[in-house]
Amino acid sequence: MTYQQKLHSITKATGWSQEKLAQELNTSFPTLNSWINMKSQPRQKALEKIDILFAQILGSDVVDDSELKRVKNDVGSLIILPGDLIDCKKALDRLILHLTYHTNTIEGSTMTLSDVEAVLFDHKVLSNRTAIEQAEARNHQAALLWLLDTVNKQGKDFKITKRLILDLHVRLMNGLMSNAGQYRRHAVRILGSHVALSNWQKIPEQMNEFISSYNKKPMDIVDRLAQSHAMFEKMHPFSDGNGRTGRLVMLAQALHYGIYPPLIQRELKQAYYKYLQLAQVEQNHKPLQLFIGQSIKYCENVLKV
Repeated sequence: MTYQQKLHSITKATGWSQEKLAQELNTSFPTLNSWINMKSQPRQKALEKIDILFAQILGSDVVDDSELKRVKNDVGSLIILPGDLIDCKKALDRLILHLTYHTNTIEGSTMTLSDVEAVLFDHKVLSNRTAIEQAEARNHQAALLWLLDTVNKQGKDFKITKRLILDLHVRLMNGLMSNAGQYRRHAVRILGSHVALSNWQKIPEQMNEFISSYNKKPMDIVDRLAQSHAMFEKMHPFSDGNGRTGRLVMLAQALHYGIYPPLIQRELKQAYYKYLQLAQVEQNHKPLQLFIGQSIKYCENVLKV
């Protein structure tokens, strides 16, 4: 793949403008434009930056074990308790804003970060965004606050249960689908994915297995998050809202373990899907582990700004 193809793939996956892409590559807009239009060639260091950014955005099959170990060690020191998060309004508002924006955009919402802020905190009704998108944002805020309160109140006794997952889905999809809080009763497939999703008749049994495997104390927190998230998304228990529900379940897991939750950026959607597929089809969880570890570190950076 040529560097022009890689640049095109990056902008297509992220929706970035050339100005934003130039900023990410630490170069000027005229220089980037010259590369794209083949008026000049990037030097070796610039090519290496393009390769690194391409792997970050589109995903890579290769994982440096020493990097994965370092990230896991870093994550172990990123301690936060649900009560501390709830009591710090600034951090809580940033989590609500950024998590709602990124998770809904991954699922196709066109709302910008400022749109989400206006809807959630200024209680505005936007004429340039659909009613469904705005309802999705409000529902996510409500579901997140309910989940944080539940994890905090139950403390060390907190467990992922069937009831919690169904209640979470009801809050996320309230008014958006008629069977919110109910398992799907039909076959589904993800467009463009090679993952064979669960037979709907086996979902209750597989949900019990998921809950049983989660509620065992992990030796490796990041690995547990990766394993359980891949399992949940492959199960795909609902007609819609599986990604948003699964990412909130992962948030509850992380906070129960006393660490910052993963905040998956919408720009990294393609890498995220690739790593999920590697885990689900090839049982290769290392790329997803690294990705989740990096997403935890990103969340900590966002909440501490």
